[in-house]
Amino acid sequence: MKSKLHISALQIPLFWEAPTENRAYIDKHLQKIDPLTDFILLPEMFTSGFTMNPKVVAESMKGPSVQWMQSWASRLDAAIGGSLVIQEGAYFYNRFVVVTPSNEMIYYDKRHTFKLAGEDKAYRSGTNDGIFEYQGWKICLRICYDLRFSVWSSNIKKYDLLLYVANWPKPRIYAWDILLQARAIENLSYVVGVNRIGQDKKGHDYPGHTAIYDALGHCISEKSTSELETLFTAELDYFELQEHRKRFGFLEDLDNFDLY
Repeated sequence: MKSKLHISALQIPLFWEAPTENRAYIDKHLQKIDPLTDFILLPEMFTSGFTMNPKVVAESMKGPSVQWMQSWASRLDAAIGGSLVIQEGAYFYNRFVVVTPSNEMIYYDKRHTFKLAGEDKAYRSGTNDGIFEYQGWKICLRICYDLRFSVWSSNIKKYDLLLYVANWPKPRIYAWDILLQARAIENLSYVVGVNRIGQDKKGHDYPGHTAIYDALGHCISEKSTSELETLFTAELDYFELQEHRKRFGFLEDLDNFDLY
């Protein structure tokens, strides 16, 4: 297992419904990634922005964007993850895909589709728990609106790292800041939340505020309220995390909700 996990979260603007342009734009950042990086996190719907027109941008799990992720994971010897629009049969999913350097693919389909934007009508809600192991770390995947539902992220399975990818708009950014920190504290887990910046075609502004928190709720990334195009990085310490858990024992008292 790897005792120190180096994670990078990419806060960028997104081109509307333009997968090729978005991949090319992200290429420029990935070419400058620190070689020590173990995991690279991209925003929600990183190929398209938060579109409710899935037919325009949908791909399969063997499509160009997943192949692009596989190529970069191999090239950088790092896992890479973010959500994109995936079609399976007649259904579309807002799917958080992670590809590892060994070409393992893990995915999580967004459970809480955002009704305020009509996401529930355009995309099918997911049913899988989004928990997997990488480099000896147990990791939990979640997407944007999921952040508001603490029970769905309750750390019953004792994950070590909780990841959120988002297109979280400016009017509600205060909730994003507070809830990310709360998820770290209540689950005694590292939490990373990556949000996009810029304005989409619908006129929604996204202010970033990408952040990385330790298990006690301390922000360990720089510029946690930054609205600039930025790569956020942090070193996560597995044994320090386990020491906190041993010392406080909070996870032993969790309510065991039957969600999975």
